[in-house]
Amino acid sequence: MENLNFIDPLLHGIKPIEKNTANLTVKQLTCAGLGSLVIGAVLKKAGHAKTGAIVGSLALPLLSAAVYKKVAK
Repeated sequence: MENLNFIDPLLHGIKPIEKNTANLTVKQLTCAGLGSLVIGAVLKKAGHAKTGAIVGSLALPLLSAAVYKKVAK
């Protein structure tokens, strides 16, 4: 059997997302997700393709966190 060293994320200060987004409402998370999509598209049209891709890639985690908060209630 291999000796796998498991690093406990809680020991290193990594906390679950529920505590980090507890003070944000579903509406705020949804607006942030849709806003990042729009800003990413505008940046790509303006010629900043890499920056637009990075900003646009933030939309999926924000929108999925909003859906999770809505379903978990």
